[in-house]
Amino acid sequence: MYKFDKGPILVTGASGGIGGATVRQLTEAGAEVIANGRNEEALAGLAKATGSRTLPFDLQSEDEIRGALEGLDIYGVVNCGGWGGEIATPMDTDIDVFDKVMSINARGALLVTKYASRAMIAAGRGGVFVNVSSQASLVGLKGHISYGSSKAALDNITRVSALELGKYGIRVNSVNPTVVMTPMSTWYWGKPEIEKPFLETMPLGRWASEDEIAAPIVFLLSDAASMISGVTLPIDGGFTAV
Repeated sequence: MYKFDKGPILVTGASGGIGGATVRQLTEAGAEVIANGRNEEALAGLAKATGSRTLPFDLQSEDEIRGALEGLDIYGVVNCGGWGGEIATPMDTDIDVFDKVMSINARGALLVTKYASRAMIAAGRGGVFVNVSSQASLVGLKGHISYGSSKAALDNITRVSALELGKYGIRVNSVNPTVVMTPMSTWYWGKPEIEKPFLETMPLGRWASEDEIAAPIVFLLSDAASMISGVTLPIDGGFTAV
């Protein structure tokens, strides 16, 4: 079992599936968790079930992020907040959707990193970030021009942040999951003409569960990963290795 005794861990997107599973696994391991998310009802239920505390802010607002994170006692961050946007080609994408996806998935994560890292540096005890990226940043996926671009930007934020923050004892990594079959993703990935060829290509041949994504996140937050920084870790059943 990992030990989490160096300070609170902030999880954005905690009202979603992967974020919620991460909060549950962290609190079960004894971590103090601060949960952020858009769905207030789901967030309140998660806090009641896990003992985590909540911290509201909008990932598209620098003022709200600054106000929430400046001076906050924090040791770890999971940048899990995100938005899928649309399924579209480069020829028919809605540029307003593209801008919003980039604003939440890349810009929002960068802003959280900006202000959380300042608090970590001021505290002087190091820290750790785990950014929840996607397999869509590692390979080209049809229809994923906006989402894949935002996650590719997030992977670069990971690499550069690892380079810049390492001297303060702060580690930064990304995880790059495959699809978790939730009601939100079923409408596209559950289509037989989409699901069948995709799973036939993936060596493990099945979708991931939320807990299968959360577990490596928890590992990367722990001291068991104390020499790991700047990586993008596929959690994709071998899909991007093919």
